[in-house]
Amino acid sequence: MGEHTSKVDDLNAALAEQIGYYRARAAEYDQWFLRQGRYDRGPEHAARWFGEVDEVVAELGSLKLFGDVLEFAGGTGIWTERLAEKTDSLTVVDASPEMIELNRHRLGDTPVSYIEHDIFSYQPAKQFDFVFFGFWLSHVPSERFDEFFALVRRCLKPGGCFFFIDSLKEQQSTAVDHVLPLEDDCETLVRKLNDGREFRIFKLFYSPEDLQSKLESLGWKAKICRTENFFLYGSGSTAA
Repeated sequence: MGEHTSKVDDLNAALAEQIGYYRARAAEYDQWFLRQGRYDRGPEHAARWFGEVDEVVAELGSLKLFGDVLEFAGGTGIWTERLAEKTDSLTVVDASPEMIELNRHRLGDTPVSYIEHDIFSYQPAKQFDFVFFGFWLSHVPSERFDEFFALVRRCLKPGGCFFFIDSLKEQQSTAVDHVLPLEDDCETLVRKLNDGREFRIFKLFYSPEDLQSKLESLGWKAKICRTENFFLYGSGSTAA
């Protein structure tokens, strides 16, 4: 019992540090997505990056979003903007008040409901037609994988589905002063902010085949894909 409690406490402490990292990183987060500052690897790289973003956006658009949508880890609103264009209602859950404030600013007068809450303890007050999570799944520890997708299931109405985008293990995706671990089974790594502060966060990389197998074992009907270099993405619904 004592050893189990210690492991749970260690996991919760690590997740708290991860939240602290994203709170501290909020003001500089978009530099990563926009390939600026420490993430700038030249115009050819940026062209490949945004071309692959467009590939995922096209797949998301093919799902014909409608109804009530829930976004986990909405961050600064990069994907919230796209979701808001096609939904009847949009709810964003994020543990970082700094991220939520930037998201609100980006969305302006667009009606969005914001909930500041740790995703792992979030309990939905209603169900949704669609659940989206962008660059969040890779931050879910393996011990919480089943728990997270049980939450996604509880959030969805019958016939609903989820869609996600995340990172492939590609050194050029990260900052020039970050180094990805060589080991495939390493679940955490150290991330540095522009001011030099360092945080240890969870970062798990999946192949399409492995992730699809894990989801199917939990009863999901899933379609998991990848772009050429940078992104893992896919959708899922409860299997008939």
